[in-house]
Amino acid sequence: MTGDTPLPPTLAANPRLGDWLRIGADGTVEVRSGKVELGQGILTALAQMVAEELDVDVGRIEMTATATGLSPDEGTTAGSLSIQQSGAALRVVCAEARDLYLSIAAEKLAVPKEDLSVADGRITGRDGTATTYWELADESVLDRPASGGGKPKPESDYHVIGTDASRIDLPDKLFGRPRYVHDLQLDGMLYGRVVRPPSRGATLTALDDTPTLALPGVVTVVRDGDFLAVIAEREEAALRAADRLCADAVWEQTPSLPDEDDLPRFLTEAPADTTVVAEGQKSLDAVRRSWSATYHRPFIAHGSIAPSCAVALAGDGALEIWSHSQSVYNLRREIARELGMLPEQLVVRHVEGAGCYGHNGADDVAMDAALLALAVPGRPVHVVWSRADELAWAPLGSAGVVRVSAQTAIDGAVLSWRHEIWSGTFVSRPGTTDPPAFLATSHRDRTAMHSGTEPPLERGGGTRRNAVPGYDFSSYEVVNHLIPEMPLRTSALRSLGAHLNVFAAESFMDELAAQAGVDPVSYRLAHLSDPRARAVVEAVARRSNWGQWAASDSIGHGIGYARYKGSSAYCAVVAEVEAVEQVRVRRLTIAVDAGLVISPAGATNQIEGGAVQATSWTVKERVRFDRYTVTSDNWESYPILRFSEVPAVDVELMAGDGHQPLGVGECAQGPTTAAIANALCDAIGVRVRSLPLTKEQIVAAMPD
Repeated sequence: MTGDTPLPPTLAANPRLGDWLRIGADGTVEVRSGKVELGQGILTALAQMVAEELDVDVGRIEMTATATGLSPDEGTTAGSLSIQQSGAALRVVCAEARDLYLSIAAEKLAVPKEDLSVADGRITGRDGTATTYWELADESVLDRPASGGGKPKPESDYHVIGTDASRIDLPDKLFGRPRYVHDLQLDGMLYGRVVRPPSRGATLTALDDTPTLALPGVVTVVRDGDFLAVIAEREEAALRAADRLCADAVWEQTPSLPDEDDLPRFLTEAPADTTVVAEGQKSLDAVRRSWSATYHRPFIAHGSIAPSCAVALAGDGALEIWSHSQSVYNLRREIARELGMLPEQLVVRHVEGAGCYGHNGADDVAMDAALLALAVPGRPVHVVWSRADELAWAPLGSAGVVRVSAQTAIDGAVLSWRHEIWSGTFVSRPGTTDPPAFLATSHRDRTAMHSGTEPPLERGGGTRRNAVPGYDFSSYEVVNHLIPEMPLRTSALRSLGAHLNVFAAESFMDELAAQAGVDPVSYRLAHLSDPRARAVVEAVARRSNWGQWAASDSIGHGIGYARYKGSSAYCAVVAEVEAVEQVRVRRLTIAVDAGLVISPAGATNQIEGGAVQATSWTVKERVRFDRYTVTSDNWESYPILRFSEVPAVDVELMAGDGHQPLGVGECAQGPTTAAIANALCDAIGVRVRSLPLTKEQIVAAMPD
């Protein structure tokens, strides 16, 4: 603590007020956050928090795009933590800035500081004398470390937070103005394309690049080990050249992947690091029955509509990169380490790109662009991945198996619970592995990419996220079998291990409720004492008319609940599913307690988006592969939910009741999938424990 208020962690790490905020004489407020806009509307929510604390119109706020050397280093934009981290920091920064400017105004106007009020930057005394932030604007005012001495507003005084401000990022997108890194145009721009190996572990044994170099517009061919690329004057020339180079490359291939149809067995038998994650033990005198079930999720791709893209410019011992990375500082450090440069020689600028939902190909393509830029110093190189690159070579969400077992009393109450996981880590972002886990690095060095370590539970965990039960069980044990070497490259994908863990736990809760002959909502409430947890379950049941639901042939309803990471937003989902020729999710009703909600529309959009994406994962998505490589490298072989298949989504945000803000971007993934699986069982009487819920999986789950 440096003053009256403890400094939030990212502010303590970046304490200079002027690194976060600049008040201009032109009536604007420039804000620098270390969190990046991924389409989630975070810049708008942060602007609302700044406007609230400074008492200025939100239209005056200018959110500066994150860049190394310019913005505070707030690590990675991930885990639904931006409001909790950057928002908390900016709230304290702005409260202190407001206090400093009021002190200056009081001296200038010769009035007591406590007699001053602020409205849209105008500082007025009780006697009518006035000045403004803009008249007092001086860079030196904020050229000091945060003291924590400013007092943030109480929630009762809010008039901006909790309202729906216009999204900062949407006008350009709606009117087709250049905003994405894909649209970036720099003087002298060249275009690069990387030629990927035909399979995992393939080795380049021969290459004739003469025909490629002879093509019109080709500048050069870049080869470094198995890293192979072309650079051309125009994009279409680069595409033609990449096709030609691919045809003239000879690769040696060997099968290295397991049988996809036997993936669950492979995972449970693979070498693993086994740890007991958590346990709580009490006497089990009343045990009457034992139950167990095993659940499976395949590998899942990010499925971004636009492929990953980056631009890089090298020259004079420096390197500048434009990227839609979630972590510009980590990316700078890791690219510098890979290239033998000092981090200070690199600048990484965030420019919006494809929605990532976690660690997709954004960092990889930035490394690709850096390598190609070094081959043509002085000219920027624009690199965009192909659809096949994106679906087959970007990091995937890990496949996994969860086995849940329980012992119950005669009335069905859970007395003991065991949750056992087999999965790979969800961590291989830049800065988490050695050597750096860039795709280009593995091609250059002809080495396998390694995953990072499992994050601790206090940071949410990875594979074991949401594995510790959120119910009041007398006894429980969570065991994690972390598979360090997965057959396919994995990293963070929205909600990480919470998706599989919640799907398994909530499906099993429904199975236990059925064995006990108890309504699934009532069964959950009987095991919940947390009043906020109970409130979201009761709210979603009420809003979905759970108690009035009439049985109907081939139509069912189901519920799923979880508190994301055990420490973030509470979410309960009721799904209405129709199962005739295929599983069709008709409606999702969702209740979320996210504490204080900065932007209700923004929070609702995030919850809806997460639920729709989870629906796609649940009924359609599965990475397909043979013994050599990923084969689902287009939208036909890797189908995602179509617009015509999107369910109606109804979201209720619970009252904040004085609670701190909690992230919402990932809270709906697990509960949505569990609710759909439970609704399917309600509709057709078949419990499907392997995702996705396709016709084939349903038939396989039917009793003989």
